[in-house]
Amino acid sequence: MTTHPIRFYYRGAIREVHGVPPTQTVLQHLRENVRCTGTKEGCAEGDCGACTVVTGELDSHGELVLKAVNACIQFLPTLDGRALFTVEDLRGPEGSLHPVQRALVDCHGSQCGFCTPGFTMSMWALYENHPRAAGLPTREEIATALSGNLCRCTGYRPIVDAAQAMFDEERYPRPTLDRHAVADALRKIRRADTFEYAGPDVRGAEFGHPVFRAPVSLDGFARLRAEHPHARVLAGSTDVGLWVTKQMRELGDVLYIGNVAELKTIERDATTLTIGAAATLEDAYAELVGDYPELAELAKRFASLPIRNAGTLGGNIANGSPIGDSMPALIALGAEVVLRRGDATRTLPLEAFYLGYQKTALEPGEFVAALRVPRPGPRLRFRTYKVSKRYDQDISAVCGAFALEIEDGSIVSARVAFGGMAATPQRASRAETALAGAQWDAECAHRAMEALASDYVPLTDMRASSGYRTKVARNLLWRFYLETREASPLALAQVDAFAFGGDEADLAEQAAGRDLQ
Repeated sequence: MTTHPIRFYYRGAIREVHGVPPTQTVLQHLRENVRCTGTKEGCAEGDCGACTVVTGELDSHGELVLKAVNACIQFLPTLDGRALFTVEDLRGPEGSLHPVQRALVDCHGSQCGFCTPGFTMSMWALYENHPRAAGLPTREEIATALSGNLCRCTGYRPIVDAAQAMFDEERYPRPTLDRHAVADALRKIRRADTFEYAGPDVRGAEFGHPVFRAPVSLDGFARLRAEHPHARVLAGSTDVGLWVTKQMRELGDVLYIGNVAELKTIERDATTLTIGAAATLEDAYAELVGDYPELAELAKRFASLPIRNAGTLGGNIANGSPIGDSMPALIALGAEVVLRRGDATRTLPLEAFYLGYQKTALEPGEFVAALRVPRPGPRLRFRTYKVSKRYDQDISAVCGAFALEIEDGSIVSARVAFGGMAATPQRASRAETALAGAQWDAECAHRAMEALASDYVPLTDMRASSGYRTKVARNLLWRFYLETREASPLALAQVDAFAFGGDEADLAEQAAGRDLQ
């Protein structure tokens, strides 16, 4: 077979890399091969943010898009056709500091040196991406930009202060990133056909030398998937990357989905939102929140911005994790998954896609092509809740989603789904039966809460006990009722303040319209 060099834009020039393993990470390449050691390794699983870098690629309009990502779990071949920026790129003439760096120093936000480069790159991505016409970013926008960086020394306040101060152009003259020059360089190395890369002494995968293939068309991807049914499909590498860095697994042949433009599309018509399997989590959730504002908090709390910039909704679905935060909400909304093998496609309800613990209905040579989500109707009442030990970047103990269609106070249809309660993301069929056809009142909600106990027998693990999960699931359903009842529905602040304190009698008084002010 033919093996191509990995080509990417770095430090003002096109770089070509040969002879490294296909699963060498960007972080390993920077530190071990290039000897640019500003980028650090902390957790090697995309949590701490010490390894944060910024990648650039061309969007569908040919414009340069910059994204903060975790270098520790991104494989080097995924950089082919893209740009890479590290903390070394921020150094100005004669060693002068970039406004991001200067503001960190002036606001006393610099730390021991281990985490600071990661914070700096997350802030640089915000600095370059935030439109100046919009004024200063809010503290919430800054917190989102820094959600993938875990602080160890100074605390967040001086870092957040620096993230606002760095936009003061009178104090810190703005340097220019020549986006046009970078975009022109990327156009020159854009591939018209499948990129194939293998490590040294390649003789073919059958001899134990895995090959990284990245097709550029949907038909090409489908053909290669049929030809190599045992190849590992790679999307954002936010889970598969850990198989290599933490479990030391050999992946074999890799089939990369990230260069297929057709799979990055997001389209909507009058009834359906269709999200391509390669659309990033950040892009997918932005569109989902447009239809379902109730998903805004979950979207913000899904992992971190660098993970959402790299990971895909299709990958999250195909992974089949019982604690994947996307699935409960999508199942409750009645989403369908589109599967393709060769030229043939089929569609399954999302809940039917999961057969057992990390086991899906995918057949050999088949792949997830898209997700179809129904558009909201006027009778829908929908909520989703994530319960975890910290607000940002944490795995759920329980994630619940509730979707009721209500007409004249009566429940026409009910869909309830949970993650973290079973071996797969799973609907609560008994609770749904207790809800369907009933009046949406406190008595109905209590019947459904009781039914949840027979819908799930959750595990006890390091995140939560079985009893805790069962109680939380019941409370989440009650919270849903308090927020969506006909008479005096509670606002979020009221629910947080009152709904989870007191006993059932107190909650019943609330449901009866007790003055909570």
